[in-house]
This record gives sequence, C-alpha cells and structure tokens, in this order.
Amino acid sequence: MASSLTKASATPGTPGSEKTFFGHPRGLATLFMTEMWERFSYYGMRALLPLYLVAPGGLHMNAGTASAIYAVYLSLVYLLALPGGWVADRFLGPRKTVAAAGLVIMLGHLCLALPAAATFFLGLGLVAIGSGLLKANISTMVGHLYNGPQDPRRDGGFTIFYIGINLGAFAAPLVIGTVGEKVDWHLGFALAALGMALGLAQFLLGSRHLSDKSSLVPTPLSAQEKASSLRKGLFWLAVAAVFYGVVGFTGHFTLNWALIPLTIIGLIVPIMVIARMLRDKDLDRTEKSKVRAYIWFFVAAAVFWMIYDQGGSTLSLFADSSAENSVLGWEFPVSWYQSVNPVLIMALAPVFAWLWLWLNRRGKEPSTIVKFASGLVLVGASFFLFLAPLSIAEGGHKAAAMWLVAIYFVQTVGELTLSPVGLSVTTKMAPKKYASQMMGVWFLAVTAGDSVTALLSNPAVGGVNLDRMGFVALEAVLAVVAGGAVWMYRRKVNSLMGDVR
Repeated sequence: MASSLTKASATPGTPGSEKTFFGHPRGLATLFMTEMWERFSYYGMRALLPLYLVAPGGLHMNAGTASAIYAVYLSLVYLLALPGGWVADRFLGPRKTVAAAGLVIMLGHLCLALPAAATFFLGLGLVAIGSGLLKANISTMVGHLYNGPQDPRRDGGFTIFYIGINLGAFAAPLVIGTVGEKVDWHLGFALAALGMALGLAQFLLGSRHLSDKSSLVPTPLSAQEKASSLRKGLFWLAVAAVFYGVVGFTGHFTLNWALIPLTIIGLIVPIMVIARMLRDKDLDRTEKSKVRAYIWFFVAAAVFWMIYDQGGSTLSLFADSSAENSVLGWEFPVSWYQSVNPVLIMALAPVFAWLWLWLNRRGKEPSTIVKFASGLVLVGASFFLFLAPLSIAEGGHKAAAMWLVAIYFVQTVGELTLSPVGLSVTTKMAPKKYASQMMGVWFLAVTAGDSVTALLSNPAVGGVNLDRMGFVALEAVLAVVAGGAVWMYRRKVNSLMGDVR
C-alpha cells in the first residue's frame, strides 16, 4: 500500500528522499502504516473490553467492576507514556523502543485471545506497557523526518499521520468488534494481535526509510546510572513480588488488590510531577508562573477526559443493555458505536482548522482559555443529553441508537475544541528544562481523569453505577461548572501565563 502511494521526490536530501509519500519523506508511510495498524489493534480490543467483561460468555462481571477495570487500563496506557519516553531517551532510542513496543503489544493481544482469566489480565498489562512505550516515541520519529520545526511540510506530515490514527480507530470496531461479538470474543482479540503483527512487520521492513536520528539515544545512561537503575528496578519488583506473594498464599488476593493501588498511583503521580516542577529551583519566576497557570488547564482536561472516556465504558454498557442498536431495522454490534468518534474527527477536524484561521483573520478567534471552557461545557452538555435515553430506559423502553450517536457527536465537538488546543498550550508553557517531559504531563491529565472514574465506579470502595441518572447529572453539572470557573477566572490565568496566549 505504501509503495503505491509514492512518487519521485521533489525535495532531495531528506530521509527517504528517493520517494515521497504525498510529497512527504518516504518514512512517513512507514510510520503512518505502523500507527494505523497499532491503533486498529488498540481500539478494536478497547471496543470489546467492557462488553467482554460483563458478557455471560466472557468474564460475567458487574458493570461497576468492568468500568473500573476499563478506566484503570486507560489510565495506565497514558501513565506509562512517561517511562516510555525515558526508555527511548536514556536506553534504547525511539526506533528500538517502538519495535519492542510492537512486539509487547502483539504478545498482549495473544494473551487476551487465550480463554483464561489469568492470561487475560496479563494481556491487558502487556498491551498497556507496549502502548505506553509506543505512544511516547512514534510521534517523535515523525518529527525526525523533517528539517527542524521550521520545515514547511512538518504540520502537513503530522496531519497525514493523524489520519492514519483515525483510520485504524474507525475500522477496528467494525472488524474486530463484529468478529468478537458475533463469532467469538477470543477470535476478536486474536484479530487485534494480527493487526499489531502487520504493523510491526511494516515498521521493520520500512525502517530503512526513517531518519538516522530515530536510532540515536539522546541522553544515554552511563554505566553507573544503568547499574543504579537496574538495582532500583529489581528492588521494587522484588517488593511487589513478595507483597503479592504473601497476599496470594494467604488466600486474600482479589482483583482489587491490583485495581485500587493502580488507581491511587494514577492520582498521585500527576500531583507529584507538577509539584516537583513548582519546587525546582532551576526554574525562574516566569516559568513557575506558567506552571501554576497550566494547573488550571490540567485540572480542566482531567475533568473533560473523566467524562469523555466513559464513551467506551458507561455509554457502551448502556447501549448493550438498554439501547435499540439498529437503524431502519438493520441491527449492528454494540462495538460499532466506537467508530463514530474517529469518523467524526476526520470529518470535522479540517472544519475546525479552517474556522480558527477564519476567525483569526477577523481578530475574533477565541483565546485558549475560552476554547477550554467551551470544551468542558460541551462534554457536560453531552451528559445532559445522556439523561434522555436514560429516562427512556427507566420507562421500560429501548433508547434509539441516534441518541447515543448525538452524545458522541457533542463529545467529539468538545474534543476538537479542547484537545488540540491543550497540546499546543502544553508546548508553549513548558519550562525549558521540561520541554520534552511536558507532553507526558498532558497525558497525565487523562490518567488522572480515568483514575477518578475507576475510583467512583469500583464497588469495593463504595462505587456507584455510572449510568444512574443522578450521577450522570452530577458529572454534567461538574463539567459545566468547571468550564464556567475557567472562564470566570480567565484574567487571573492570563496573568499567570505571561506572554503565552
């Protein structure tokens, strides 16, 4: 597929200069296809995960436990992006790290394909580890293909790469979801493994077209640092092994011995990372002021992702039990709802890009703060909209599929208002010392939001069913109030941001 989309290069001297991929370095085709297949495997498995956890033919759990597992899994994927970046920067380099990540993800999906609970949770852990390793590094490798930040093709290259992400995410529920729900759950997970295998093969075969920078270890560990890191790693691994060994041998182990500590870690780590920056004496007053301003955006993003990511759990489980999943009499698998967001992203992202430019030329483009506030209000509005199908279901009827499509539509508009702006403001407000690490901090907002969801839904800590009308209304109000607070305090945040707008 990659070779059929290439033509003679008009810009020699760049990586893969003998061919181009839509006018971009040939290596972009390799990374495009790798990420597309990785996202195919990831989103296909994710679409099946909550449904398999509650299904009588699956693990037959209650909805609260299933939602907690789903939320903890998502939080881990984003939390592990931080050590994933460290592995590449200090140990393996991006290219080897991505290759290792692909192998780990594939093995994880193969474990999911085995009909045993123990291997299932091992598989979830492996997919989370591999996704964290890959997420932190493959985008960096896209940047390596270009001649610095000023290369005029750079933004277009990332746009094409983003299309690959959404193509994989769109196709995955339609293929993997259908096979998993209608044929066999474990065959669906096996298809996810096949998707990652194709992505890994594409990466290994096309790696010769990547930039040489992708093979470099930017700040390699010294021999002393390697020995120290190994000792620390083995020590904490031994502590965990002894602790869980004792719990297991005494017959006290339950799933919550893993879920609750991971949930707490997902809440504590973001606080520790931001606090460390604020205490860092190497940062000047202006940089610390920007970090304090960034806390507003971080908390707002955490609230947003807490609600948004329930599209794959709370909404999916509601659709499974209480929705009429058909259009004009044609029934479709529940997992297909997870294709709505990526197809809307592909349709609406160019519209939003044009809209911001059009408003900017007229001096009317909303500020970053206003965009964030709008995203929060929209995600809150999506859950106010959710109250309608919940009310229909409480009346003993099945809610129409279009109610759920409408909720996903509003959430996607909110995502396009907040997420790209969040990525941009993260790079603008990052202290020089933490320029690379700050993107990991942005991912930690997802970790924090999903950890809150896990805590709220876990029955072991008094969790609630997240599809109760009162709780959905409470979350909707929280998001709208948070959006209002960001807007009300916009002048204070602006003053902390300094020259960033």
